Amino acid sequence: MAIFRTRYYTDVTVGVGGRITIPQDMRDDLGIEERDVLTVRVEENSTGTRQMVIWRSEQPDD
Repeated sequence: MAIFRTRYYTDVTVGVGGRITIPQDMRDDLGIEERDVLTVRVEENSTGTRQMVIWRSEQPDD
C-alpha cells in the first residue's frame, strides 16, 4: 500500500455544470493531457466529512 504526502495544493472554482479546471502547472506536473481519463473517488470519514480524490492512471503505450 502506497502512502502519499501532500506536495502542494490550490483552490479551484466550480464552474457551470460542475466543471473544475485543473491549473496548468498541476496538469504539467502530473502529465495530464487532453483526452486523458481521470478516476474520481469520494471518501467519507467517521464524522461524515467527505473528500474527493482524483487520479490519472498510467496509460499503456500504443
